Amino acid sequence: MAVGKNKRLTKGGKKGAKKKIIDPFTKKDWYDVKAPSMFINRQMGKTLVTRTQGTKIASEGLKGRVFEVSLADLQQDEVTMRKFRLISEEVQGRNVLCNFHGMDMTTDKLRSMVKKWQTLVEAFVNVTTTDGYYLRVFCIGFTKKRQDQMKKTCYAQSTQVRKIRAKMVDIMTREISNSDLKEVVNKLIPDSIGRDIEKACQSIYPLHDVYIRKVKVLKKPRFDMGKLLELHGEGSSTTVTKGAGEEGTKVERVTDGFEPPIQESV
Repeated sequence: MAVGKNKRLTKGGKKGAKKKIIDPFTKKDWYDVKAPSMFINRQMGKTLVTRTQGTKIASEGLKGRVFEVSLADLQQDEVTMRKFRLISEEVQGRNVLCNFHGMDMTTDKLRSMVKKWQTLVEAFVNVTTTDGYYLRVFCIGFTKKRQDQMKKTCYAQSTQVRKIRAKMVDIMTREISNSDLKEVVNKLIPDSIGRDIEKACQSIYPLHDVYIRKVKVLKKPRFDMGKLLELHGEGSSTTVTKGAGEEGTKVERVTDGFEPPIQESV
């Protein structure tokens, strides 16, 4: 028989030989996921990645991962209705440094707020922070009965709804456009923007359950390692000042008829 005609002879080995089973977890490493310094609990958890092999680098596989964490876990409190999305941007040693990537409310909380005999008012706005993050912010609110009201319903007129919506947009734009991302997150944690909207709309129609229900990051500025480290409390934007005796001394130079000396060799 000519060589190359029968494929099985050239391959060798037994037909149907079992492949050696290797546990895939032996090729993987665990990394700690770190939240920014705005949150009390910095240690979010751990994540898994395949070890660096050839051109496939482990740190590149970790960058861009999005972690959704309850605010109760980050702040060590009982407020479980808000979820923060954090994206990994840099890997340092065994630590994955994350940055803010969005916020959302739990579905059960949203569903529990929607009831009969009241008006639901929603608004959203696209706004840019001072450090270049382009955010889309959604707000939700509900009308409530006035004090000593006997009427069963508390519906707002369409003109009042438009005024409330305009107020929501105005306050959200003002609060976010004058802040950087760190300040925005610090406002989102206690939901101070929602309380401001509730107070401002009292003159139009009384509201309750006013919340920033969702925040999306639409565009980001160019990645800056220094700013990320500053968010994690590991770097600072302060300039280094010179100590005493480190200042340079002024050298006087004669300009009239000055000629540099001729060098013997260059």
